[in-house]
Amino acid sequence: MADDLKPIDTANIEVPKEVFALYDAYCHGDLSRRAFFSKLSTYAVGGLTVSMLAACVMPDYGRAQTAEGEAELSEETAAYTSPTGAGDMSGYLVRPANAKGKLPGIIVVHENRGLNPHIRDVTRRAAKAGYVAFAPDALFPLGGYPGNDDDGRALQAQRTAPEMIEDFMAAAEFLRDHPYTNGKIACTGFCFGGAVTNIMAVRQPWLKASVPYYGGWPPAEDAAKVEVPLQIHLAGNDTRVNDGWVPYKAALDAAGKPYELHMYDGLEHGFHNDTTPRFNPEGAALAWSRTLDFFAKHLA
Repeated sequence: MADDLKPIDTANIEVPKEVFALYDAYCHGDLSRRAFFSKLSTYAVGGLTVSMLAACVMPDYGRAQTAEGEAELSEETAAYTSPTGAGDMSGYLVRPANAKGKLPGIIVVHENRGLNPHIRDVTRRAAKAGYVAFAPDALFPLGGYPGNDDDGRALQAQRTAPEMIEDFMAAAEFLRDHPYTNGKIACTGFCFGGAVTNIMAVRQPWLKASVPYYGGWPPAEDAAKVEVPLQIHLAGNDTRVNDGWVPYKAALDAAGKPYELHMYDGLEHGFHNDTTPRFNPEGAALAWSRTLDFFAKHLA
């Protein structure tokens, strides 16, 4: 598996932008694993090997900012039902261990590979900020996240997007009605998860806020249905996603819908994900601080 590559010190390797583009295509199913590694060989020059280049863009979950089992957090696996989706579902529920009373909740929507260690880490970060955070696993009906992103991506491709969207919306309703929360719920998501949170903002007007990170867009005609405050984070070097923002922005503007847009010039798709070298520490820290400020404003 690609995630099983031997560890390589990538700190001083300058990754060609074309390699990031190849990885982006691979992540989103436009390149097979074989084609991805074959095309990497074009850039294996000047002492670089294919393995080195692959290590530069594959996730390293040892970089997590938080750890499971920290005393300040209470963590559990929570089951819920998605009546119009997959039926029985499950997710990762985290809250401050010393919480007194009910708290607002945050739904964290994963990328296109299931509830991997990075998204679990982000869920803990949201809980550390004072929220009940819940990250559903779209792969639960297929056995759950399989332990590596390659297999996770293949499993998620076996599910349909409409059914998974129903599962995430059911998760938001589950968290809204949970005894840990006060009913005030927001959502955030990354890549596939960003697209889902955009759709949730259209279809769940009771949400208090939606913060999509570099995700796809609903049909432009749905922009007029948005009643949820939006804070949108985009990477400057992400043509695939940003091209779709242009018509959706025009539709939001035409409907008079307010939103915040933060464009991070020069950064790559996935810049918030600290498990790959696409990660940009300054951009990620700024985006997350803006996210938490937005949640604090709308979940108060």
